[in-house]
Amino acid sequence: MKKTSATLASGLAVGLSLCLAGALAASEAMAQNSGMTGMTKSAAPAKAVDKASKSFIKDAIEGDIAEVDVGKLAQEKGQSQGVKDFGAMLVKDHSEHKAKAEEVASEIGVKPPTGSGMMAKATYAKLKVLSGASFDSAFAKAMVKDHQQDIKEFQKESGKSNPAGKLAQETLPVLHKHLEAAQQLAAQQKQSSR
Repeated sequence: MKKTSATLASGLAVGLSLCLAGALAASEAMAQNSGMTGMTKSAAPAKAVDKASKSFIKDAIEGDIAEVDVGKLAQEKGQSQGVKDFGAMLVKDHSEHKAKAEEVASEIGVKPPTGSGMMAKATYAKLKVLSGASFDSAFAKAMVKDHQQDIKEFQKESGKSNPAGKLAQETLPVLHKHLEAAQQLAAQQKQSSR
């Protein structure tokens, strides 16, 4: 009886080993057929990031779209050369940033938005009905407020080591440059209205 139990246990162990080996071979064959041999970077899913980073990258792209739109509006409706130049800087810098942000969105599995957010659309609508010095003044104030808010959001995200955080780190110097230029523009507008 002892011999039969030992033989039975040995047979089960061999059978289990063969089953495991067969399952392993089958999974490897399936991986080869689907082109996924081993763990390759190209076969890996989108990088795992938190919901806040995904939301951040969507908001960043919406912001870029809004800045390009308002920059074009400033070039068209601005009275002073300073406003027109600031608008041109917005179009150039935010077009470039949008392309980078869309790459990050793709990398982390986020579908890039195709338009600006509701608040940005409201700001654009307010600015569009203005002209001359009143446009220049309102535009400069809006750009100071907008870039102050952007800097807060980008600073918060820049502490993360994911692709969205790295983009935020790279973008902060440009946002600071924009804020300084907007503050100078607002000061100029304030002085010229006296």
